[in-house]
Amino acid sequence: MTPETISWKDDHVVMIDQRILPHKVNYVVCRSHYDVAKAIKNLVIRGAPAIGCAAAMGMALGALRIKGKGTAIFLKELKKIGGVLVRSRPTAVNLSWAINRMLKLAQENAHQTVEELQQTLVAESLKILAEDIDTNRRMGLNGQSLINDGATILTHCNAGALATGGYGTALGVIRAAVEAGKRVKVIADETRPFLQGSRLTAFELTCDDIPVTLITDNMAGHVMKCGYVDAVIVGADRIAANGDTANKIGTYMVSVLAKEHAIPFYVAAPLSTIDLSIKNGGLIPIEERDQKEVTHLSGKIIAPQQVAALNFAFDVTPAANVTAFITEEGIIRPPYQEAFSSLFNSR
Repeated sequence: MTPETISWKDDHVVMIDQRILPHKVNYVVCRSHYDVAKAIKNLVIRGAPAIGCAAAMGMALGALRIKGKGTAIFLKELKKIGGVLVRSRPTAVNLSWAINRMLKLAQENAHQTVEELQQTLVAESLKILAEDIDTNRRMGLNGQSLINDGATILTHCNAGALATGGYGTALGVIRAAVEAGKRVKVIADETRPFLQGSRLTAFELTCDDIPVTLITDNMAGHVMKCGYVDAVIVGADRIAANGDTANKIGTYMVSVLAKEHAIPFYVAAPLSTIDLSIKNGGLIPIEERDQKEVTHLSGKIIAPQQVAALNFAFDVTPAANVTAFITEEGIIRPPYQEAFSSLFNSR
């Protein structure tokens, strides 16, 4: 069973350190919202839904440590805490979604005392965590209908329990299919440079006794051409109003290969990942990280000294390459702009 990703214990936020998995299981204890922001930025915790849960808990943690009297001062300080957290990573929309939800709740309960507001926010952060796990299970139930018995699924990056509050998005669909009695195999891209596929996805699936085979990122086209892949399922960090989808770097390449080989390409993501304020993928902010993540591996340099490197953390898959979106509310098929609009207007 995959270890717990994030939890609230004794008024602290506890996260499994995903930088050192699978070789060592260690936990990082965050005692302030600054610690949470640092953990998000440094990839102690990663994955859009998990970052959202962490942000909510970071808001609650910061709220508990606000000093001073009066609700007005409290709300002002809480907004500053949100500002610190939202700057930790730019691409995943779940981060700002969770922060805005916490700020809105505090404003709606401005009649409460500071102590009551603090406990209200702690309870809401735990509610967001529980909702995420429930959302992933519902998503899994919806998505498993797309997987045939005996299918082999290719994944990219890690969209499992470690990327969420628990159970997972893309891996949640796979878990649900296995729980339904289907024989499913997984091919996991290693996902350079942080190796989320080899270190995290393979780790999770091994923990759950789900057959998994690891491949290098540049092997995906070959295994598709050879008929090893029946479907591709990935997660998402932000989905634009037209269906363009930002996900871990390399996802776009996989989508192009899947389209070339007529293989279904599914995106599993909660509705909170859909950002209707972003018209298309070209407007999604793409994080660029430290070059050393490319030129170094486990602290050792693997490239010539002083060589320049690009390190885009995400890319954008055009909506035309997505066969369908798997959400907690069901399967969404094109045209996505109309489908998203109708879905959100009906809620």
